[in-house]
Parts: sequence; C-alpha cells; structure tokens
Amino acid sequence: MKKYSQKYLPLIVGAACALGIVMGSFLNFSTPKEELLSANSNKRKLEKLIDYINYDYVDKINTDSIVDITIANILKDLDPHSTYIPKSSVQGAKEELEGDFIGVGIQFFKVQDSIAVIRTIEGGPSEKAGIQAGDRIVYIEENPLYGKDLKTETLREILLKTKDSLVNFKVKRRGESELLDFKIAKNHIPLKSLDASFLLTENLGYVKLNRFSKTTSAEFKKAIEELKKQGGKDIVLDLRNNSGGYLKEAIKIADEFLEEEQLIVFTKNNQGKIKKTYATSDGSLEQAKVYVLIDQNSASASEVVAGALQDNDAATIIGRRSYGKGLVQREMDLGDGSVVRLTVARYYTPTGRSIQKSYKGEGNGAYHHDFLERYQNGELENKDSIHLNDSLKFTTPKGKTVYGGGGIVPDIFVAQDLSYKKESLDYMLKGGMIDRFTFEYLDKNRNYYHNLSQEEFLKKVEVEEEMLEEFADFLAKYNLSFTAKNYENLLKTYLKASMARQLFDNNLYEKILGKEDEVLQKVLKLYAEENSEEQFK
Repeated sequence: MKKYSQKYLPLIVGAACALGIVMGSFLNFSTPKEELLSANSNKRKLEKLIDYINYDYVDKINTDSIVDITIANILKDLDPHSTYIPKSSVQGAKEELEGDFIGVGIQFFKVQDSIAVIRTIEGGPSEKAGIQAGDRIVYIEENPLYGKDLKTETLREILLKTKDSLVNFKVKRRGESELLDFKIAKNHIPLKSLDASFLLTENLGYVKLNRFSKTTSAEFKKAIEELKKQGGKDIVLDLRNNSGGYLKEAIKIADEFLEEEQLIVFTKNNQGKIKKTYATSDGSLEQAKVYVLIDQNSASASEVVAGALQDNDAATIIGRRSYGKGLVQREMDLGDGSVVRLTVARYYTPTGRSIQKSYKGEGNGAYHHDFLERYQNGELENKDSIHLNDSLKFTTPKGKTVYGGGGIVPDIFVAQDLSYKKESLDYMLKGGMIDRFTFEYLDKNRNYYHNLSQEEFLKKVEVEEEMLEEFADFLAKYNLSFTAKNYENLLKTYLKASMARQLFDNNLYEKILGKEDEVLQKVLKLYAEENSEEQFK
C-alpha cells in the first residue's frame, strides 16, 4: 500500500485496540468523607480561581472547558487508566459497558451520497419492520439522508433527537420504483460482547468475547448451554483483542472453569486492604479441557480470566503476551453529569502476580504504545525476546513457572505474521475497507445472495480471479494499491468471510476466518494430539 510504510503498518491495529482499553470494575472501596473534602485548602483554592475568572477576568471565558482540561491533566499525572469523561461522552461510554442502547437495530455506512443498510440486527425493530440489507435510507421523518454534504453520524444524531418511539423511514430499494414507507419503533438494542460461538470439532467448542460488559456472563452461559447440546464438552475461549471491562463479569467467566474455593483474583487498595474472590460450586466447565487465546491487545478483565485459569492449572494459554493492565477503576460522579474513572486498587492473580506493566516516568503516550517496543525487539515473532524478570517468578500448584510484571505470558507461543501484505490485508479487514467492497459487490445481485442458505453459500460461492481484480480496482479509487501475490488464498478467505457476515452472521464469518488463523490451527493440532494420546493410553 502506498499510504503506509512497511515498518509501521503492523502497529496500526494494535494502537487502535490499546487506546480502546476500558475500566476494570466498580469496587465499593470507601471514599473520603465529605467534611474532609470541604476542608481541603487545595479544593478551596481551585474554587476561588474559577470564581475570579468568572467574575473579574477581562474577557469572557468558558470556565467549563478550563475545568475539563484541568481535571484531565490532573488524572494524566496519576496513572494511564484514570480518566475523565465529560458529560457529552458519558452516555456512549455507558452504552459500551451496559450492553445495550436505544435505537432501531441496523448496521450502516455511507455509500457515495446515501446511508446504506449493511444488515439488520437479529430480532431488532428494523428487521421486524422489514428493512433489508442494501436498502438506502432516504428520509427519517422529514430529514433528508442523502447528498454530497451527508455526514456518517447524521443518522445517529437524528435518531437521538427524535423523542417519539415510532420513527418514520422512507427507503429506496433496488427493483422498486417508489420509495417504501416504514414505521419503526425504537427499542433497546443489545450490544453483544460475544462475537461467535460454534463447534470447531465434534467435541471442541469455540467462544469469542470482544469485551466484558454487564451482559457477558449471561451471553456466555447461553452459548455454552447450546454448545453442550450439540456435543461440545471442551472449549476454546478467544480473548484476543478483548480490551477488558467489568471485573465482576470476568470473575463470573473464570468461575465457570474453576472448582469451588479456588482463588480467582485478589485486589489491594491504597490502605493495603486485600479482597479475595473465590470460585463457587456453580461452574459448568470444571472438567473441560480449556484453551484460552490471548494477544498483545488482551487487557484488564481478559488478563484476570487468563491469569486465574493459568495460575490454577485449569487451561492452556496460547498466543502472545497480553497487554499488562492490572489496575482497577471505579466510576465516580462529579455532580454535573460528568464522571471520573479513578484507579482505586491493583489486582493480583492467584499466585500473587501483578501483571501491571510499568508506567512510571514514561508518559502515557509511551505506555499505551509499548507494542512498538515489542515489535522492534522481536517479541511478536519470538518468545525468547520477551524480557522476563526472575524476581517476579511464581509457581502454580502443579509446578508450572509463571511471571508477573507486565502481561500474561502464554504457555504456548504463536508468532504474529508481520509481513507487509498480511498486515495490509488485516488492516483492510478490521478497518472496514474489505466490508465496503463486499457490500458493493453483493449489491449488484442481492436477490441471488439473499436466497442462499448458509450451506449453499459455502458450497456455491467461490471468490474467483474476477472478484480479486474488482477489489484491486476498488482500492485504486482510494489511491491504494495491493498485489495479492503470495496472499491470494488469504484475500479470498477474507472476502468470503466478509460476505458471510453481511449475509448471515458473525459465526459464519469467524468459521471462515479460522481456516487462515494460525493460533486457532495450533489449538486444533494440539487438541487432536491430546485426544489421540488419551485414546492410546
């Protein structure tokens, strides 16, 4: 690709994921007394300064913005994960962790000068009303959603401003001469934290979690019940690129795999108070063979789960060293609708490991981008390049050596393919470029593709050379060039997976991608070897 240098392209996706790390938990540690706060001289000093600026300063100043900047700067000097969320951003941050939002249930993006529906969310208001993939939304109420000046956020903004529960849509559909009218009832739309769940083999199930929201454990249990009905007794838990979330949900997930009274995690606050959390008798996977997949973007709550299972010898951890976030945040209301997520404790794995990487004297920029150092020192390609501190060595009950001081080191290391073309394709897949192309490709023959079953799609639809040429022409429109030589099979897999997600669901998408997933293929090989060995015995 012309736009990105070969050296730094492998880091783009990692940066986006690292910056997306969210808080670890809401812990009920005691807060300072109100009377102590009111007597604080520094607090009074700041209040006086704001008053002087409001009433005496020569120019009119927005002191709200001054306060926002001041709070953000104070927190920046504490640690990398204590953050300030202004009132305008609180709702979005809340939706991310609460697991739902109010909407109409469509996924969309801007195509040329219109809003195009990629797919409807299963069971959502738009699906029930009859909206279809490929539809162009022309009007919401009397608001036009087309034209050169159209912004991608327009649809969300208008829906948020619409107070009525029923919203009127006018839709242009291919093959229809007139605009179609729809009345769609806004409702709670789930933000699923479970990306996929299906059987990899007759007995090995696969579950992928993208974060730990309030609904994660419920989603997980439902998926496990379904996998067991299908014959799954062992499990692959994919936590790659999972940046964390609620500590309580991570504990519930870990509890599914651990026996009663096994330690899951413990936290320690600024007064040295330790709170230990143990597994209950409710686990449904205590006898299962478990494989946990992690990478350099697995953080916080993901590391709690991986660390708990590794330290209790309850799982094989596969992939690359995790991010290294062992700080717990608590959300505190600042009284005007804004909140602060303040670090109130550190968490430790059952053996006593703190996996929080160092953040002293580096600055937040260097801290969040330490994957650059991992890339440069070769850690992403070679386990021997991981710098381990012997003073932070711990031992599990079965005698396995584990290390603290910066992430979970996997039991089985799988290198990342850092070749230029592979990383280019990954970036285009995760960044949406491939999805945009496949949307336009499917749009040419919606009737044919919509009438295919999943089985027919897998058997009949092949990515031919002609489609690869069309993809190259599509990239050229954005001044991008890509030669598929040596990566033709991977590109074909990515294109077909993208089509599967738009036509069907994430399960089929992940199944197809799994064919080219080196980490997952490593698991399948290991599982086959272990099962053969057991049968031999």
